[in-house]
Amino acid sequence: MATSSKTQEALALMALAMLVTNAAVAADDASPSCPRLTLHNLCPYPVWPLVTANAGYPSVAGTDSRLNGNGEGLVTMALPQGAWSGRVVARTGCADDGMSCDDNCSPQCKTGNTPPVTVAQVSVGGSGGLAEYSVSLVDGFNVPMVVTPCDFAAGAQCPTLGCAVDLTQDQECCPAAGAGARAPEGGCGAAGTEAALFKNRCPDTRTTSTDV
Repeated sequence: MATSSKTQEALALMALAMLVTNAAVAADDASPSCPRLTLHNLCPYPVWPLVTANAGYPSVAGTDSRLNGNGEGLVTMALPQGAWSGRVVARTGCADDGMSCDDNCSPQCKTGNTPPVTVAQVSVGGSGGLAEYSVSLVDGFNVPMVVTPCDFAAGAQCPTLGCAVDLTQDQECCPAAGAGARAPEGGCGAAGTEAALFKNRCPDTRTTSTDV
C-alpha cells in the first residue's frame, strides 16, 4: 500500500505511535535533495529504533538510540542525498548495555531483532522526485507504527499510512500474547488467519507480499 508524493522536503516517520501526530523538521532545515526522517515514540514504553538501508544504498548515521516513551523520545536524522530506500523497525525490551557493542553486535531485545516485527518501508528521491512509503505487517506485529509525510514547499496532503492500534491487546489477532500483555513482552505472528485479521484492524497496512 505504497503512496507517492512529489518533491518531498521532509518525511516524518511517526513510529510506534498510538496516535497520529504531526512532528517534523522546520522547512528551512530541509531541502528536496536532503530529506529528513523523524522518529517519535508515542508508546508508553521505550523503543530502540533500527534504520536499515536496502542493498545498494548508504547507511544512515545515528539510528540506534533509545527513544523514551510517552512522546519524550524524538530524533531526526538526515537521509543521504539523492535516491535512498530502507526500512525502520522498533525494538522493545532491549538491554541498555547491549547498545555499546560494535556494529556487528545486535542488542538483546525482547522484540524487533527477528519476526514478528512491524516494518516501515521508505524510499525517497525516486524518478520524478517521488517518495514511497508503507507499513508492513507481513513479518508480523510488535508495535503500532504509522508514517506521515510532510511536504512544506508544496503543502501537499499525502495520507498517513500504518497501524496505530496495539494489536497485542487484541486476543483474536494475538492470542499468544495473553491477557494484558504489553508490546515489550512479545509480538504477533502473521500466518494465514492473523494476516486477514491484521488487514481488518489496520486496512492502511500491507499484510501479504502481494498487497501493494
